[in-house]
Amino acid sequence: MTPTGNEHPIQHEFREAGGIRFHLATCGAGERLALCLHGFPESSYSWRHQMPLLAELGYRVWAPDLRGYGETTRPPRLQDYAIEKLMADVAALIDVSGSRAVTLIAHDWGAVIAWHVAMRRIRPLERLVIMNAPHPAAAADAFRTWKQLRRSWYAFFFQLPWLPELLLRAGDYRAIGEGMRRTSVHPERFPDEALAVFRQAAASPGALTGMLNYYRAFLRGGGALRQGRLGSPVIDTPTLMLWGEQDVALTLETTQGTDRYVSDLTFRRLPDASHWVQQDDPDTVNRMLRAWLTGAEVPQA
Repeated sequence: MTPTGNEHPIQHEFREAGGIRFHLATCGAGERLALCLHGFPESSYSWRHQMPLLAELGYRVWAPDLRGYGETTRPPRLQDYAIEKLMADVAALIDVSGSRAVTLIAHDWGAVIAWHVAMRRIRPLERLVIMNAPHPAAAADAFRTWKQLRRSWYAFFFQLPWLPELLLRAGDYRAIGEGMRRTSVHPERFPDEALAVFRQAAASPGALTGMLNYYRAFLRGGGALRQGRLGSPVIDTPTLMLWGEQDVALTLETTQGTDRYVSDLTFRRLPDASHWVQQDDPDTVNRMLRAWLTGAEVPQA
């Protein structure tokens, strides 16, 4: 799980934060924290290509398995996965880190959490990086179209009890890994040994239900409605938004109008990358990250 031949090796540790025992992949040192939040159905391992780069740039990098995932605590109830609790997890991790500055880097479900952390100003952020997850308010109109609803079928399917777990468990959790590889642009970036990490994490007792409860608590549990009622204050944190254009789950239209809700936005499209952007095209993602984090002009793909 740890890249070899690198001066910034990825290590592993556990931290208690907000009543949750988090498994963390860690890299680098210093007072500036890069906190990396993964998506569904991934884990901290999805940041393996970015963590050494961030450490090289002077960050202490933490990539947690989010609650319910991997070796992190799995609370049993659906309401334990409410978006407010997920935001509180981010705050608790930032607090225990003792860092003087925080850059939040997030993909998919991790980015849903990150958008809300930034909107609600849960903790001060130096920078925000979002990958393939639209701003909730900017995407509202697009999510009412048939084009996007057709792509979002899985989120509605996941609201059902036990059946999604049954199907995802089939064939030694084959759908967990093969779903990534099949929908990627560069399947060679998803070798069997990498996909096995995600499958093994999903196979841990209770993990699938914890992972699916993110969707259930947000839709069926009312998290989206509660947050929607609070409005969408403009995010003034400098924000880099990266978008793999070959995303089978989210249309590019969901990103339109993001600049109305983010005052300092840099947006880059990656036409040769899928939803799994930081794993599918890590070289391009890392070039863009390096430029943006060092104050250089962010290259186009």
